[in-house]
Parts: sequence; C-alpha cells; structure tokens
Amino acid sequence: MQSSFTPGNSFLHRLHPLTKLAAVLLMLVAIYVLPGEWGPLALFVFIVALAFASGVAGSLLRTLLRVILPLAFSLFLIQGILFPPANATPLPLGPLTLTREGLLFAYIVSTRLLVMSAMVLLLLRTTHPADLVYALTERGLPRSIGYILLVTLQIIPDMSARATAILEAQRSRGLETQRGLFRFRGLVPLISPLVVGALVDVEERAMALESRAYTAPGPKTSLRQLTDSGAQRVARLVMLLAVVALLGWQGYRFFA
Repeated sequence: MQSSFTPGNSFLHRLHPLTKLAAVLLMLVAIYVLPGEWGPLALFVFIVALAFASGVAGSLLRTLLRVILPLAFSLFLIQGILFPPANATPLPLGPLTLTREGLLFAYIVSTRLLVMSAMVLLLLRTTHPADLVYALTERGLPRSIGYILLVTLQIIPDMSARATAILEAQRSRGLETQRGLFRFRGLVPLISPLVVGALVDVEERAMALESRAYTAPGPKTSLRQLTDSGAQRVARLVMLLAVVALLGWQGYRFFA
C-alpha cells in the first residue's frame, strides 16, 4: 500500500505518534487563540525548519504550493475587494480598489490555513499511518474506527498510484493521454479500471480481515512496536495542559 509517509530516521520520525498529535493539537489551538498578526507566520517558519531537519521539506512545500497558493490568491482578491467598506482604508491597485482591512483579514486566514496544512502534512510525512492508528488503538480507540482511519489515510495515495499505473499501461499501448483535448479523452478509459480496481481492493481487504479474525473479541498482537519514554509522556501532558489553558484563556476573554 502507498502512503504519504516518507521513511527516515530523524528526531520527528522517532517521536511517538501521540506526541506529534499533541503538538499538532497545541499548534491548531495556538494559531486561533494567541493574539498578533505574526504568530501564525512564525509558527509556519518553525514547521518548515522542522521539515528541513526531517528531510521532508521538499515534498511538504510542493504540496502546500499546489493547494494553498491558489486559495490564498483568491482570498486576497475577494476579501480585498468585497470587505465591508465602512471605516475601511482604501488601497487603489490599478482599476481595482482594495481595502487594508480586507487584505489583513485574508492574510490572517491564509497564514492559519498554511500552518494547519503544514502541521498535518508534517505529521503524515513523518508518521507511518499504521503506527498512528496502532498508537490510538492502544489508548482505547475501537479497532473498527482505527481501521477506517487507516484506510482514509491511505486511500488518496493508493488511488493516485493506481491511476498512475493505469495511465502508464495505457500509454504503453499507444493511447494518447497528455496533449490537448486528448487529456480529457484519456480520463474516460481511466475511470473504469480505477473503479473496478478499487472494488476488487475492497473485497481483498474484507477477505484479509476475515481470515485474520479482525472482529473477534479479545486482545490482539501486533508486529509493530512503538517506542515511548517518560519524557515524551510528560511532554504530552504539558502540551494538553497548555491546550486547556489556552482554551480557558480564550473563554475568559470572550465572556469578560
């Protein structure tokens, strides 16, 4: 099975999955609770530094560039033009008139999306999906929900790899799938084998789970072994307490 996981032996790769999940939760809360305009951007720079240290910065930045850049451009354009005009500072830009408040709002939303996407991608790039699910099931997550989560994490990379293999097989047989209008025509013969392959994969998964007595009651053994430490358990507790403190502070500010 394919996944977005990138093998490595960096510090982040060796961390327990629950430690990384706690860090993700803390950052997701921090970017919405902490005041200031430069906080999310500073967090993004920190995440990129972690990605470089883990050897996954290239793939992470390429994914962010493809996903977040078009969304950020539309946010700046739409919010800059359509932001409520009352008490707004106009910023003429050729035939357009943007507003400072609209651009600031677009900047805050874009940087928050950037941090959220980068943190989740960094987690997935440095954590094998099976390790993540196994860590959660060890803490009491039902095995059925864990399996659904595992399939969800793997389905997009798996479908992408399957589609690439089908396209390469079709090109080797002389089907044009890359130029002009032929690119859209090439999608038609791609859909059928992709759907059939997905259905066959579902049947194979069901047979494999049944043969391994996946739904049988009682404890299960696993080939995967996760390393944990007292320092990481303390760090997780501290991060969870920080999340509670930030949420409590935000609630106090809201009701004060």
